[in-house]
Amino acid sequence: MTMTWFPPSRVKPLRGGPTLSWGILAPGQIADDFAATVLANTDQTIHAVASRSAQRSRRFADRHHIDLAYEGYEYLLADPDVDIVYIAAPHAQHHQLALAAVDAGKHVLVEKPFAVSADQATEVAAVARARGVFATEAMWTRYLPQFDVLEQVISRGDLGIIRLATADVGWGIDQTGQNRLLDPEQAGGVSLDMGVYGYWFAQFAIGVPREIKVLGSLSATGVDEQAVAVIAGDEGRHASVTTSFAVTNTGSASIVGTSGSATFTQPFVFPAPFVVRAGGNEHLWEESDGLSLREGLAWQTTAIAQYIHDGLTESPIHTLDDTISLMRTIDEVRRQLQIS
Repeated sequence: MTMTWFPPSRVKPLRGGPTLSWGILAPGQIADDFAATVLANTDQTIHAVASRSAQRSRRFADRHHIDLAYEGYEYLLADPDVDIVYIAAPHAQHHQLALAAVDAGKHVLVEKPFAVSADQATEVAAVARARGVFATEAMWTRYLPQFDVLEQVISRGDLGIIRLATADVGWGIDQTGQNRLLDPEQAGGVSLDMGVYGYWFAQFAIGVPREIKVLGSLSATGVDEQAVAVIAGDEGRHASVTTSFAVTNTGSASIVGTSGSATFTQPFVFPAPFVVRAGGNEHLWEESDGLSLREGLAWQTTAIAQYIHDGLTESPIHTLDDTISLMRTIDEVRRQLQIS
C-alpha cells in the first residue's frame, strides 16, 4: 500500500488564498462547528452572526470572538461588510432565507439540504443566477481532499467502467423526546437530513438517477426514520443507499468498477481514508491535513472564496443543477415513502 500511487490532491490549501467576510444566519450546532473550524484552520473571517434571539446571537459571537451580533436576520443581510451569508437554520427555513440573502445581493452558502423540495431549489437557483450572485449548497463532504483524489482515480480509469456503488448513512436518535428530525412541521425525517449524504454519494458515483425504488419505515410522528433505496443510472450503473435514524450504521461507502474498487474504511461523510483494490494490489489513501469529523467543514469555505475571486457564480464541483437533481431524488424517496 502506498500513497504515491495516488494522484496528488488539487484542493487549494486552507490558508494563503482569497478570503471572504462571512455572516452566519442562525447560530445552531452546525453553525458552531462551522465557525470553530473556519476560524481555527483558515484565513476566512466571520464578521457577524444573526439570530431571532439577541441573547443567543451575542453568546455565539462572544464564544467565537465575532465582532457583530444582530437580533434579526434582516440586519445582517443589510450589512455592507458581509460578503457571503452562511445559512445554518433548520432546513424548512432554507428556501425563504436563501431568497432573502440573494435579494440583498449577498453570495450565499446554504446548509444542506439546499431546500425541502426540488421546486424550492429550482426557484433559489433561478433567482441567484438572475441576480448574478454566487449560490451553492453546503455539500462539504464533496470538498474534502479525499473526493478530489477519488474523482481523479476514477477519471484515470483505475476502476474501469463504474457499475455499482453503495452508501450507508445513519445515526440513531432518541425518538421519545423533542427533536426537529421527528417533527413533520419542520420537514423532519432521515431523507432530508443525514440521507442527503448517501444520495449525494450515489449521484457522485453513478450520475443522475434514472429510476429509484424505495422501501422504508416511518416514525410514530409520521416522518421517515429509515429507508433503503436502489437507484439505477445510465449504462447499467446501480447504487444502493441505506439511511436511518433508528440505528447507527457503519457510515461506509464504496464504488466498484470492472477493473477495481474504492472503499472507505471509515465514515465517508467526514475526512476519511479509502482503499483502492485494482490490478491485484491494494492502495491506501489517508488524510494528511490533520482535520477530523466536522473540522472538515473548513474546506468548502476556501474553495468558495477562490471561486468567487475567479468570478464564478456557482461551484464547479457541486453545481446548482447537481443540487436540483439531488433534491429530485429526495422528493422521489419521500413520495415512495408517502411523506407529504
